[in-house]
Amino acid sequence: MKAICILLQNHYDADIRVRRKAEALVSAGHSVDVLALRSSRAGPKAYSLNGVNVYAVSLGKKRGSLARYSFEYFAFFFWVFFKLSLRMGTRRYAIVDVNNLPDFLVFAAVYAKWKGAKVVFDMHEITPEFYMSKYDVGPEKLQVRLFTWMEKASVRFADHIITINEPIRDLIERRCRPASKSTVIMNSADESMFSGVASDTPASGTNADEQRFVMMYHGTLTRIYGLDIAIEAFGKVHQEMRGAEFWILGGGPEKSSLESLARKLGLEGKVRFLGTVLPQEIPQWLQRCNVGVLATRQDVFLDYSFSNKLSEYIIMGKAVISSRLKTIRHYFTEDALAFFEPHNAADLAKQMLRLYRDTGLRAQYAGKAKLEYSPIRWEVMKDRYLALMGELLGTETVVAAQPSPPLPGVMLR
Repeated sequence: MKAICILLQNHYDADIRVRRKAEALVSAGHSVDVLALRSSRAGPKAYSLNGVNVYAVSLGKKRGSLARYSFEYFAFFFWVFFKLSLRMGTRRYAIVDVNNLPDFLVFAAVYAKWKGAKVVFDMHEITPEFYMSKYDVGPEKLQVRLFTWMEKASVRFADHIITINEPIRDLIERRCRPASKSTVIMNSADESMFSGVASDTPASGTNADEQRFVMMYHGTLTRIYGLDIAIEAFGKVHQEMRGAEFWILGGGPEKSSLESLARKLGLEGKVRFLGTVLPQEIPQWLQRCNVGVLATRQDVFLDYSFSNKLSEYIIMGKAVISSRLKTIRHYFTEDALAFFEPHNAADLAKQMLRLYRDTGLRAQYAGKAKLEYSPIRWEVMKDRYLALMGELLGTETVVAAQPSPPLPGVMLR
């Protein structure tokens, strides 16, 4: 059994991708510690969750301005640097798995690397593009050039790079030319969460559901997800879609403006804002819809995005209308998803009407999407991650046949 440490400037209990990696390592027989932010619910600073030991610092996650981002990033960096260095004396970690943002967090493992640990850099985000998108600036901006330089330095320092999809891997390889090998571990949904619900047959739902045609979005209500575009599109064709409704699950800063837009377009009762639901309730809600709608906007950053919501609709056997984004088009053909041009409400409206009118077309899209999704599902990604870690450890790959049973969360002394 090898000891592995994961660095994460986020709340561990809320970061599904990192939790899946950590629990996969535990299921393969490794001992896993995580250094992270203390839960927003003011939970304990040290606890065990499903076999993973978590050590957290109370730092907050307010962000907002660049100055606030910088303060939080550097404060966490120094805490992790000293905490990890001290623990190397007793734990002797074989691998340190560092998850950005920020990119320079990888250098918190400098002492651990000097003591023999391998450093894996998991790039959840591409920082230069993230900054350009968030602050609407171009690549010539000084801060963007600085982030690009830091990205290159971080990639070169690490022993191995993980990216979340192939287009990002290609971008990093062109920009950074990493000497080390890179591996793609996609953020696919865990199908075990849907095993008791997922079906290739239509959802039964209630009698009222059977009389409806339900389009659905679930997630945070922010501008980047294009819900205003989706509502505008529905407003163009709703009179031709008898019994059609658009259900929006989740909360966020755009909720009030989206509700106002729905009223303005005369869609009260047809666009339903259902509020936030618990993660374990999502499969049951998805079961009740006919079509998933992902109207994500397109820019230099979002073009590389791959929504985890897409995985969930596909697992549930639902047809999906999606923005024609670079990464989505890389993995799915025109026969698998009903693509529309980003920001184009009229084009999205056409796809809504097509799928409303043709039950067979919906089934065709759902079946083809599931087939094309198969090579990137989480079970494949989990095995790939464990194989990578086994290779870095110089041991045989250990893949757990069954996931470890959930363990109660306990505080660590």
